[in-house]
Amino acid sequence: MELKINWSDFPIFLAVVNAGNLSGAARDLGLSQPTVSRRMNALEEQMGIPLLQKTNTGIAPTEMGLAVLDHIRRMEHEAEAITRATAASDQSLAGTVTISATQGVGDMWLPEAMRPFHVKYPEIEFIIDVNIQMANLAKREADIALRWMGPGNQNSLIGRKVITLGIGLYASKCYLEKHGCPKTLEQLADHSAVGIRMSRTSPLWPINLNDLSIVPQKISFLSNSLRTQEEAIASGYGIGALAHLQAERQDGLVRVLPDFEHLQDLWIVAHDDLSKNRRIRLVFDFLIKVLQKDQEYFLTGKSKKSVAL
Repeated sequence: MELKINWSDFPIFLAVVNAGNLSGAARDLGLSQPTVSRRMNALEEQMGIPLLQKTNTGIAPTEMGLAVLDHIRRMEHEAEAITRATAASDQSLAGTVTISATQGVGDMWLPEAMRPFHVKYPEIEFIIDVNIQMANLAKREADIALRWMGPGNQNSLIGRKVITLGIGLYASKCYLEKHGCPKTLEQLADHSAVGIRMSRTSPLWPINLNDLSIVPQKISFLSNSLRTQEEAIASGYGIGALAHLQAERQDGLVRVLPDFEHLQDLWIVAHDDLSKNRRIRLVFDFLIKVLQKDQEYFLTGKSKKSVAL
């Protein structure tokens, strides 16, 4: 008897395995949990074998499920390659380019920086995805990504370190007048801090500064927004880490322990296939030029942002 399988159920199986549960897969797929459960039951019935099993931590593939997953992932990779090849063959200067970036770069820098490009190429539309999560470029979640700390480990990426960001410790004048100014890193332990947690796994204090191990006595204000953190420091909640360019925007901020500085590199990354797309390549090259022109602004916050090339 010929085996008839609904191929559209395979991505659902993959999503369940990736999420480790039905509810997470439903959320990722934009479906209801009963729909995901029904589709998985149908797939297992069609194949005549169990693909999933319950564990202490959730749902995991059976031995046969693992074998099927290998084939599904190969199918997924081939489908992604076809999509990228199609996009790479598009040499039109009309269409969208999606840029993935974190807060600070994506919301406070990119709109103004890309304005000259928009004037020159008005038929190219920008989609700016401001997200702490790293976009999967192989799956075309974005065409170009601006990433801190490194290009990532996804295969077939082209990446280039373009600028370095300078970060220091800051507090408001009113906070320092009331609590005093620390003279050493060790004295930070006697102060309140303004913390930021961009994701569930990121550290609280002060951001990702691995070269700063002193922990203040308490986190008096915590948020998941760079702009909110900046306003909280300016309002006098405590000492916090800010990019120098952020501090320059605020009146009444004082740099604390000016000998301390953390440097963070920004990389621009694209998938090698998509770099052959004319409009993506134009945006990629433009971003490199305007970022490099704004290097001093990112490093010290003293110079003005570039508005044209």
